Amino acid sequence: MGSSQDTEITLGTGKLLFLFFGLVGVCALFFALGYSLGRKSDLGVAAASNAGTPKVSTSANKTISGAAASPQMTFYKNVEQKDANAELNPAPEAKTDTAQPAAAPDKSAQNNGVDPATTVPTAGYFVQVAAVSKQEDADSLVDALKKKEYPAFVASTAANDKLFHVQLGPYSEVKDAEGMRTKLIGDGYNPILKK
Repeated sequence: MGSSQDTEITLGTGKLLFLFFGLVGVCALFFALGYSLGRKSDLGVAAASNAGTPKVSTSANKTISGAAASPQMTFYKNVEQKDANAELNPAPEAKTDTAQPAAAPDKSAQNNGVDPATTVPTAGYFVQVAAVSKQEDADSLVDALKKKEYPAFVASTAANDKLFHVQLGPYSEVKDAEGMRTKLIGDGYNPILKK
């Protein structure tokens, strides 16, 4: 009978480190390749969907996609829905109010895109609920807060600030603002106090 000899392979520290860093390099290469391909395909899909659907401007300065495109879900519209499968159902289109205001707005304010009824107060204390990058998210959050009878509005503080700040106020006393902040915390929001 012939005896078979087992051979033992031992790797030194240098060879193990070389194998480890080689595997890390291969994983990093595939990650970078997947990231760049995914980013390019996402931009291509967004550009194709924007080019294929005409935009229609309404009197409320909101853009609505053509009938061929389905409306995209935004974070706050998705949160507002009570369905268990909320991500499967698109949010309903925003309804425009048919009620006429008591006084006609100033023509110069319409040219600037600013409604004098929604001018942002500048003095006092404010309670900020959120700062979001999309106008429709801010509008949805304001609508949800107004349904709960909060005096909410959207403010954009600076020209170089690209965020829409959802705030309540103004409050002349800091204790009033703190009381509103406490009430919002009780309703599940995470507000901050601003002056």
